[in-house]
Amino acid sequence: MMTYRASSERGYADHGWLKSFHSFSFAGYYDPAHMGFGNLRVINEDVIAPGRGFGTHGHRDMEIISYVLSGELAHKDSMGNVVGIPPGDVQRMSAGTGVQHSEFNHAEGQTTHLLQIWIEPAVTGIAPGYEQKSFPEAQKRGQLRLVASPDAADGSVQIHADARLYAGLFDGAESATLALNPHRKAYVHLVRGQLDVNGRRILAGDALMLEAEAQLTLANGQAAEVLVFDLAP
Repeated sequence: MMTYRASSERGYADHGWLKSFHSFSFAGYYDPAHMGFGNLRVINEDVIAPGRGFGTHGHRDMEIISYVLSGELAHKDSMGNVVGIPPGDVQRMSAGTGVQHSEFNHAEGQTTHLLQIWIEPAVTGIAPGYEQKSFPEAQKRGQLRLVASPDAADGSVQIHADARLYAGLFDGAESATLALNPHRKAYVHLVRGQLDVNGRRILAGDALMLEAEAQLTLANGQAAEVLVFDLAP
């Protein structure tokens, strides 16, 4: 079974300095039909104005992934990490017993565009942790590159959750397939462009929720960037 959700159905908030689309209920956006999918709890598409950002705030018992699309995100946390996150990098922060952090766009005249992803952890009360890795475009071109997993497979960042996250870039004749466990869930989020997913054409911001499916096929991309989540049942 494959369920389609259009980009326009997402929640939206315009704070002036921040424009944010919410795939699932978050902050002032509440939709009881979209509280998450499996253990995937948040996908926020954020555009941050120059010189603005999220001041210091706290999290606990959540696996948080930042996926920057353009610009750069400046990250600072209570674990002592002070880093910039450019496009192509994947950042994983395990909130565990509690972490404080801030995120800013310090660039003048340039917005920062990113996805903030929250996945519920398989274990709680762990020590907070941080990891950041770069995944060049060549590793995602015409294929699905594993970028986050519970066992750090293939050089992916390690998350303390029963989930795997793949990223891919597809254009023209490029295509890929991914075997799915029909007893698990899968979630496809198209970051940008257009793409056929199991024969269904989707556009930027659209999503597909898959259950009891054995395979995922991606084809006929048009400047497409896609994220695919393999999730707990």
